[in-house]
Amino acid sequence: MRAHYFQHVPFEGLGSIESWLTAAGYTISETRFYESAALPDLKQIDLLVVMGGPMSVNEEDQYPWLAEEKLYIREAIQSGKQVLGICLGAQLIASAMGAEVVRNSEKEIGWFPVQGVDSGRASTFAFPPSAEVFHWHGETFALPSGAILIARSKACENQAFQLGNSVIGLQFHLETTPESARAIVTNCRDELVAAQYVQTEDTILSVRSDQYRSINQMMGKVLSYLQQSYEKP
Repeated sequence: MRAHYFQHVPFEGLGSIESWLTAAGYTISETRFYESAALPDLKQIDLLVVMGGPMSVNEEDQYPWLAEEKLYIREAIQSGKQVLGICLGAQLIASAMGAEVVRNSEKEIGWFPVQGVDSGRASTFAFPPSAEVFHWHGETFALPSGAILIARSKACENQAFQLGNSVIGLQFHLETTPESARAIVTNCRDELVAAQYVQTEDTILSVRSDQYRSINQMMGKVLSYLQQSYEKP
């Protein structure tokens, strides 16, 4: 099995996803759009992971590779690949599948709970009724046609969706490690402007190690779900 990931800025890498993929026996390759927009042959990958970034999916004039990236994502989904999107990555999936991405009414930055949404379908990934997770976003996605909402929060209604059995988009970050949390704070601390759903730098970085373990374990469950439900076309 081969996993390929899209990275948009140097400070938002795979985090805990990397160790899970390695343990599961995947070979890993990447496209770092801040260096090169070279894309792999879609036939040669099984899982596509689309990471976060501070840019908007709507900024194609400033980041021309966004258009090509969205086209590739749409083709990956249509060909039945496993696709996981995180924050910007989830927004890119939504946009690639024809849904709007707009400014959310609130920025959500820090550790806040999300609530799992019962889809009524046994085959859908199930988040717990409430889980405290890491957020860093100011925009939100509409649900693509056919997508099922699987998590929400007080600050942002659409927190996670599933499309078919092999595509999941997460507005929040389950892959975050202490190192990646420090990296995003260091590079994006100008966004830490006091607001109802924006925590201070000290609050963000003072969580206990078991909080990271909890979200990383949840990330592993999402990846296991995608792997188990994946059928090669």
